[in-house]
Amino acid sequence: MDARVKWVEDRTFVGETESGHKIAFGTVSDAGPKPGPSPMELVLIGTGGCSAYDVVSILEKGREKIESVEVVLDADRAETDPKVFTRIHMQFIVKGRALNPAKVERAIALSVDKYCSASAMMAKTATLTHGFEVIDTAEG
Repeated sequence: MDARVKWVEDRTFVGETESGHKIAFGTVSDAGPKPGPSPMELVLIGTGGCSAYDVVSILEKGREKIESVEVVLDADRAETDPKVFTRIHMQFIVKGRALNPAKVERAIALSVDKYCSASAMMAKTATLTHGFEVIDTAEG
């Protein structure tokens, strides 16, 4: 896997992936709007995205009728440099028709504990926890 990061101006950078996708990111050096997410925000959403991808894949393979998977992340970072993540809680909200909560719970556990590369890396410095909510769209 390859990527490239180019400094644009001030504290604005553009990252480009091997597949050609680009994203602006950075922080504010003075007063003014942020050019995009910070690098650490990208790491956090990457962790959520990695795990959500796994959960969708596992539930689809299990023939669960999922309609939506959302991960709400709540994290703390160390107060001193390097300001690594020290705690990450992932709350999964899974919507679908007649979903089996045990299968949802198993899919999340498999992702966080076995398959998700990002959560495996984050677990080196952070305490990872997770929870979930199943919303049955057939009932509404």
